[in-house]
Amino acid sequence: MPHPTRLPLHTLPTFCTVARLGHLRAAAEALHLTHSAISQQIRLLEEQIGTPLFDRRGRRIVLNAAGEALLSVCEPALTSIQQGAAAARAAGGLAAETLRLSAIPSFAQRWLLPRMARWRQQHPALVLELHTSQHLVDLGRDGFHAAVRQGKGPWPGLSAERLFDSPLVAVGAPAAAERLQGQGLAALADEPLLGDVGTWQRWFALAGLATAPRPVASFNDAGLMLQAAEQGLGITLARDLLVADALHDGRLCRLSALTLEDSSVLPLWLVYPPAAADSPAIVALRTWLQDELAQSRSQLDALSAPGAGTAPAGRTGSRSRAPSAPRARRRVG
Repeated sequence: MPHPTRLPLHTLPTFCTVARLGHLRAAAEALHLTHSAISQQIRLLEEQIGTPLFDRRGRRIVLNAAGEALLSVCEPALTSIQQGAAAARAAGGLAAETLRLSAIPSFAQRWLLPRMARWRQQHPALVLELHTSQHLVDLGRDGFHAAVRQGKGPWPGLSAERLFDSPLVAVGAPAAAERLQGQGLAALADEPLLGDVGTWQRWFALAGLATAPRPVASFNDAGLMLQAAEQGLGITLARDLLVADALHDGRLCRLSALTLEDSSVLPLWLVYPPAAADSPAIVALRTWLQDELAQSRSQLDALSAPGAGTAPAGRTGSRSRAPSAPRARRRVG
């Protein structure tokens, strides 16, 4: 007979991972367990509850009504336990409170790290533990309190706040800017181009130019691409937020006032579990990010003002934007 009072708690994180991935083998890889170990844990949990939690459909498994009911309680409970353990450590004086944040590498490298000293000054008792990844992390499973993501949203089970819309601008090293001084935008097509060919095609189309760009190199990380541009390996299109500091310091120069802002240029979001919305750590992080990003926007507006360092690009270099959707802050649960 099932014994609900003897629920095997160690199986619950495994259950949540299987429910999210819908595949035992994928869950085994994510949890660094064997396929048989995952199967045994799910079977043990179902035996103790007394009913199947999944329906098997070929190689995939999907939650049934009983599984959905358990998941709706299990995920928030595990998150609360993790938060409670962190609060207990802080209350016991074992260590300063740690805020674990996941972010895309380019944002962390080009924008966040240069501002970490100001974070420490404002929040000396709140240690920011930063993890970078190109892949979407599971906040609850991997023990993160929040993440900065780039995308459209929504992300099921998470609150999301739109942080920043960052269009693409053409930038290059000072030598490239000097070489292109006074020339039209067509001259950029003769430069070594870095990045995605499709993005360059849309940018030249926005400029009203029919050209077939042939980038000399592409990168899976915008931070690496910008390092290459700074070293004079070519010119590139990059989010204005990621080049704000380099423009201010003179490591890069705007090559045109033209900006590309279409549906492919996705905004940045701060995401976190809804239950943590009012926690002091999340409130501190959200407020700090908003303040720092507002300063960056003011800096970018000043840099893009006439005569503020954008290399003249001839008659075709007038300021222009592609049509974009209205910007709005929203929360999703």
